[in-house]
Amino acid sequence: MKESKDSFLDVWLLLAGLCVMAGVVLWACLVNRAQLPELVGRTLTEEEKEAVIARNSPLTDYIYLSPNADFPRAEEIKKITIHHMAEDLDPERLGLVFGNRDRQASANYAIGTDGRVALYVEEDNRAWTSSSRENDHQAVTIEVANDEIGGDWHVSDTAYETLIELCVDICRRNGIQELVYTGDAEGNLTIHKFFNEDTECPGPYLESRMPDIAREVTERLKGA
Repeated sequence: MKESKDSFLDVWLLLAGLCVMAGVVLWACLVNRAQLPELVGRTLTEEEKEAVIARNSPLTDYIYLSPNADFPRAEEIKKITIHHMAEDLDPERLGLVFGNRDRQASANYAIGTDGRVALYVEEDNRAWTSSSRENDHQAVTIEVANDEIGGDWHVSDTAYETLIELCVDICRRNGIQELVYTGDAEGNLTIHKFFNEDTECPGPYLESRMPDIAREVTERLKGA
């Protein structure tokens, strides 16, 4: 009889322990959610969208604010870091990816093959993009869709021209007078592979165009 009572008590203690653990997890989730800005992780009203765009790039066509970010960023914006999607995702589909907390990834902006600009993390906040906390706290990060999967990971001419325009806009609003590409992490135009030796992002095509991007953006900033 005593052994039966002891077993019964052990089961109840186990269940009580599981309930406590579940409560702790739920509490942590609620606390974490409460710390997120109000507009993150939900569909915005038109009025809210206008307010968000006013704080960020006027080129923005689509907004879904990801929870995968640091609010706010810890440093002043000094850089732009360019990535490729390694896919041809439209802004809505990429928003679903960045909206997933388990993915632990995001970007400030993305550009679709059709040139549409999406905003996922406001510029005042640090996106989780470049495998480098230090870089991402200083950089506005941009994902660009690929119209060629594999090979050179080409991007469309429309996406490329929009990338130039977005870089110019980001620089103007953040007081960056020129973009400098040095081929390493020292410049203020950087790419993902500088911070992660296991990736080729943004792919051969965009990497080969980095000097052109830096030159074209700087010329437009100087009014050439």
